Amino acid sequence: MEDLSLHILDIVENSINAAATFIRISIVEETVKDLFTVEIEDNGKGMTDAFLQKVLDPFCTTRTTRKIGLGLSLLAQSARETGGDIVVRSIVGKGTVVTADFRPSHIDMKPLGNIADTVTTLIAGNPRVDILLHCACDGMRYRLDTREIRSALEEVPINSSEVLSAIRNDLLEALQGFFDQRPRLRPPKETGNVPL
Repeated sequence: MEDLSLHILDIVENSINAAATFIRISIVEETVKDLFTVEIEDNGKGMTDAFLQKVLDPFCTTRTTRKIGLGLSLLAQSARETGGDIVVRSIVGKGTVVTADFRPSHIDMKPLGNIADTVTTLIAGNPRVDILLHCACDGMRYRLDTREIRSALEEVPINSSEVLSAIRNDLLEALQGFFDQRPRLRPPKETGNVPL
């Protein structure tokens, strides 16, 4: 996967397949700590301890259409390539929390990608699932909660084209400048002239 928004899309779809009706997506960057965290929490079926022990294995899946489940293992690989890691916690009948930490200054850090399209796609395809998106970066904060949007809409479906367009435009405007201002590579400290 080329960017983190595709990982988020895949993990949230797993949550929906696990009968989640509420999913929290948190994207937080702390530049001083060189830390970028993506956390996805759901209220789905959860996993047994035995399944949780092997959930990062690419050959572990609950799908019946194929014998491989690459979502979590690819997210883990992306996090570990930057010097970060992943933690998966789950309780049967309560839900699952996936937390992936990245080091954004690392050369292998993937871009966030188009989170506005990702969230809009999730809402469009799953109008009965509530999504809470929380983004934070160095004092800037953004929150989108489909429960609040749904209550304001009254009779209008949340996945109507007009509502989806408004949600997408709000995301694009609000998140502009959030995560795209940081340099991908920090220049090395100058130590004077070095002969070639």
